[in-house]
Amino acid sequence: MVHEYPRNPLGILLGALALTLLAACKPPPAHACNPVTFDAAPYTVCAYDVATTDIRLFLTHPDGAPYAQFDRLRDALQSDGYALAFAMNGGMYHEDRRAVGLYVEDGVQQAPLVKSAGPGNFGMLPNGVFWIDDGAAGVTETTAYAAQFAEAPPRYASQSGPMLVLGGKLHPDFNENGPSRKRRNGVGLSADGKTLYFAISDTPVNFHSFARLFRDQLGTPNALYLDGVVSRLYAADLQRDEPGLDLGPIVAVVTDAP
Repeated sequence: MVHEYPRNPLGILLGALALTLLAACKPPPAHACNPVTFDAAPYTVCAYDVATTDIRLFLTHPDGAPYAQFDRLRDALQSDGYALAFAMNGGMYHEDRRAVGLYVEDGVQQAPLVKSAGPGNFGMLPNGVFWIDDGAAGVTETTAYAAQFAEAPPRYASQSGPMLVLGGKLHPDFNENGPSRKRRNGVGLSADGKTLYFAISDTPVNFHSFARLFRDQLGTPNALYLDGVVSRLYAADLQRDEPGLDLGPIVAVVTDAP
């Protein structure tokens, strides 16, 4: 038999008040971009869900000149009713800001895939392609990309190099004691293909340490170097808008205007 007791209005009120206070004390949602320390070096890492985030590549402003600066891209998006949540240089470029390797924007290929070895970091094979296509994304070695997209390109793609991590292994040319230390940025994809990680070093680091950030800290089996020296970040949730030299391709996260 269940005994029923009269309800206490004061108890109900206090209970409701307690629930309200608990709700008010919940921590705010985590930022997409957060500081990470790895091997005693500071980084900023921005993580985005591939299926729910509007991630795009941008190069040429509607006026025909390169966007070149984050602020110019932000202002152009605002005029169309959007907001810029995140941006980072999205690949290597020539002096006139044209992409060095493959570049695809909104389904249109603007520069071809380069399969041969060459000078500089870009030509340090294996290199690869960062791509986005209707709720999917990849960081794919160049020859594998060519086979995968032989029929038609994805919506967005940017070729760069070298691959930082390929199949869980560091690029074979990386040296733990490599003397070349620069500010660097890159992109990696989680093992389940659901999360893209964009990372930038906040102090100069070598390739080996930067690649290990992706493999050992972020757990990405494949990661691609995007650039160095010119590397910089726009992160609205950190109120961070770094100035610097004009850029070529820019990878960005676009949201509706608040």
